[in-house]
Amino acid sequence: MLISGVVSAQFAADFHHCNVCSQRSPILKTYLLEAHREASTNPSRMCGAEGKLIAFRKTFEDGLRIRTVEHLLSALEAAGVDNCRIQIENLDDCADDVEIPIFDGSAREWVAALEEVGLEIATDVDGKSCEKIAPHVNEPVHVWKNDSFVAAFPSEVVQVTYGINFPQAPAIGLKWFPTTPLDDLVYSTQIAPSRTFCIYEEVEQMRNAGLIKGGSLENAIVCSTSKGWLNPPLRFSDEPCRHKILDLIGDLSLFAQFGNQGLPVAHFVAYKGGHALHVDLARRLMGMT
Repeated sequence: MLISGVVSAQFAADFHHCNVCSQRSPILKTYLLEAHREASTNPSRMCGAEGKLIAFRKTFEDGLRIRTVEHLLSALEAAGVDNCRIQIENLDDCADDVEIPIFDGSAREWVAALEEVGLEIATDVDGKSCEKIAPHVNEPVHVWKNDSFVAAFPSEVVQVTYGINFPQAPAIGLKWFPTTPLDDLVYSTQIAPSRTFCIYEEVEQMRNAGLIKGGSLENAIVCSTSKGWLNPPLRFSDEPCRHKILDLIGDLSLFAQFGNQGLPVAHFVAYKGGHALHVDLARRLMGMT
């Protein structure tokens, strides 16, 4: 189902205190962020949590869980970074979970940090680099649940066409957004600035479930079913739809294996998707390699 082609060298970056520094990492592994590394090699450990603010979490032997990694993974994947060490410090010794900073609910801060520090070709202790393989979808594949679906079709470039439909929130409503093709410039200017969105009437339920400990009007755009957007203005008229593409890229970065590109070269078409369906597609693709 998948064919491979050499596209570029591997790139490295270090994230320290959840910021980027220019120190070169000598280790050649796929996304040294533990949440991503284990999910990439063990599809059974991938989990899409309910709610738009949470995608993945990693449970360590001592019970520590890392949440809200999807926006960071999305920015890394879009930038072509496949070799990255991420260090989170100043944790509460008694805490059993921690969140990657949400910032304003978008990937803009991560993109800016990567652009500031720049990328290096990743090398091992002997100074040798490896070429990176981009997986290509060679035949259509899809996953669905009820009237929601995510599909991948053969394409010469990465494209995404995404549709959302929230009839209970008319201010969001039915919208579609296409990217043709999806490259660094399109991502940084059209996708990365789009923020996480949620429906006000669902927020308290999510808070009570402990899913958005760091959530506020500063790091999400909130829409009421009756009053519309509570914290305008939007950055784009179709910002929620664009954010779905941001999430899709982060979720499909889980497909990365052995230092290669995670996001397959394909035309992705999705309607009313979410983290769970995105991860189902990554799991399906892994099963067909």
